[in-house]
Amino acid sequence: MNVNPHFSISPDTKPRKQLAEETPVNFNVVVVIPAYNEARLIGSVVLQVRDFADFTIVVDDGSDDDTATIAEAAGAKVVRLAENGGKAAALSAGFKKALEYNPDVVVAMDGDGQHVPMELPLLIAPILRFEADIAIGSRYLDNRSKVPTHRIWGHRVFNLLTFWASGTRVTDSQSGYRAFSPRAVRYLSFNSDGFSVESEMQFIATEHDLKVLDVPITILYNEKPKRSVWRQGLRVLNGVLKMAGQYRPLLFFGGSGSVVLLGGFFWGLKVVEIFSRTQVLAAGYAMISVLLSVIGMLLISTGVILHSVRALILEFLEPEKDRVLQ
Repeated sequence: MNVNPHFSISPDTKPRKQLAEETPVNFNVVVVIPAYNEARLIGSVVLQVRDFADFTIVVDDGSDDDTATIAEAAGAKVVRLAENGGKAAALSAGFKKALEYNPDVVVAMDGDGQHVPMELPLLIAPILRFEADIAIGSRYLDNRSKVPTHRIWGHRVFNLLTFWASGTRVTDSQSGYRAFSPRAVRYLSFNSDGFSVESEMQFIATEHDLKVLDVPITILYNEKPKRSVWRQGLRVLNGVLKMAGQYRPLLFFGGSGSVVLLGGFFWGLKVVEIFSRTQVLAAGYAMISVLLSVIGMLLISTGVILHSVRALILEFLEPEKDRVLQ
């Protein structure tokens, strides 16, 4: 498994104040804020962010309220999307706009007031010191955030699942407060919907050998969630499994195929055991063994074929991608 280097900054090794003081001063910071119907809070968020950023970009994701007008009045550059396309589409549009400002670091944060703008210097410091390509704000490194218990367990499951599927380990796979190097931003082209875009970044990091680092941050839970936490969790789960098939088909299909094939093998042993004891062929068990064995071999073959095809496509597209990234 190709696991990217993973680092964590904790209060025990580098205090927040020290990290902020070590941050270089001559740099260009661009903040991207995807927003959908955030008229009540977006103005306050933009005004706070402007103290730490050279440019603030708000992507109005097809809102039907005054999100865009208020963000613009607060001093943000506004990118308006004609219809609601989800967080992945909003971030893609925002990152594309951010590159026009020749940034040294690009920050993504939510527009609902959950993220603390004063922690932005802490988040961008590893990028500006060339210690990471992606710095992920983690609410679990120093436990400053009062995270609801059901969210904690859900995040643990997604952390483990996303690590298994992508090969990149982080302590908060669902955090939306992140900083990126310009190189990383150019690679961030998303195939997922908005509910699993954070997890997809780990797949992209593995694929392009981007260095990932966790930084402790605070998440504020002052507002009720806009949608059902359980429904959103199921959508994230579906997105992670879908991306596993897209980005790592050999692991996804080969791994599941091996499990199914192993099941067929054990059912076959059961058939042999019954026959040796009774001299009667357990036809039902035998059919199950054969069926599982065939399905398992088909899944493994599919994984190998898709892995090879994907490698050929990436090899073909690599020269063009390198040209774009230069």
